[in-house]
Amino acid sequence: MNAFLVDLENKPGELARVAEVIAAKGVNITAVSGSTCGSSGRVALMASDDAATRIALGEARCTFSELPVTVATLMHEPGALASACRRLADAGVNIEALMPIGMQGSDVQVAFVTNEPATAKQILAHAMA
Repeated sequence: MNAFLVDLENKPGELARVAEVIAAKGVNITAVSGSTCGSSGRVALMASDDAATRIALGEARCTFSELPVTVATLMHEPGALASACRRLADAGVNIEALMPIGMQGSDVQVAFVTNEPATAKQILAHAMA
């Protein structure tokens, strides 16, 4: 499972354009997170079909990177995210993006996109609820 980190201009319609090109390929966006800073922004998204998403973004001439996702189930309590992030940081793992992707009982499933997915997987396996 991968996440696509898509660079956007900070202007009306940019996210709509990206969502439309992905939808035109019959692909469902299953998770999304993003923000802007100044004149640019970035959206992190996961989709039901990585190959078709890659093609759609390429055809739309979007600047993007594709990185593996590490999913962790965190307790829904103060400090759970802080603890997981600290453990990654202490191991030298950089978080490129993260997004909540669901609930498992009362716990939160979070998709971490990192520069070291294998290390993140090991670390976050111990952070799981």
